[in-house]
Amino acid sequence: MNMSSQSEILNMIFGATIVVKVVLAILIIMSLISWTLIFYKLILYYRIKKSLRQDLHSFSTAKDLGSALRTLKNRPGSRLYMIGAKAVSEIRLLERSHLPASGKIKVSADNIRRVLRRSVSSEVNRLAYALSFLATCSNSAPFIGLFGTVWGIMDAFQAISIQKSAALTTVAPGIAEALVATAIGLAVAIPASIAYNSFLGVLNSIESELVNYAGEFLNRAQREIPWLSAGRQKEEPSPIAQENI
Repeated sequence: MNMSSQSEILNMIFGATIVVKVVLAILIIMSLISWTLIFYKLILYYRIKKSLRQDLHSFSTAKDLGSALRTLKNRPGSRLYMIGAKAVSEIRLLERSHLPASGKIKVSADNIRRVLRRSVSSEVNRLAYALSFLATCSNSAPFIGLFGTVWGIMDAFQAISIQKSAALTTVAPGIAEALVATAIGLAVAIPASIAYNSFLGVLNSIESELVNYAGEFLNRAQREIPWLSAGRQKEEPSPIAQENI
């Protein structure tokens, strides 16, 4: 596109009706917000995926659950530590409860599983925050642009009725405004739609890794904490319950 074409497009935008200008302003604002959100989420999800790989490796290779959580605690903003810490809090509450040992064994696995599931869901919801705006842009921007298109065509027909002429010079400005509104609407919707679907895929991958971690955490807790094992009826304090995690 040469400079003269760009100048003509700008002249059409500045010479458009107030309604079309409002439509274009809305689309530009939506585009700015969506691109800001896209770059922010790209950086955020890249860092989280990298952090999760490191944290999962540290957790899997730790000699016991206590040392694994201490390692994760030293990693700033570790999602795995926040999930594990909530599960540890539930284990401590169970140990301080007045339930008999057999009763604790019976409810412990379900209680810890529910805490882990709720923690994973909370983390995923936090990471998914504002993605709905991208979905809104991808769905609504074409229709907002279409509204500007319809208005521009209406303006073109009005010009025909006023000037009593159907010449191209009479209808071209209104139709050009309409096409600009449609093009900008699509320019907002297409990248927002691509980003939204891509981010959903990344988010599903992150959720799967968090769910796998929750399952491994529960397995290790049942193996390493004596009273969580159904085969150990004698109630003994868990090692992690006595540590500052």
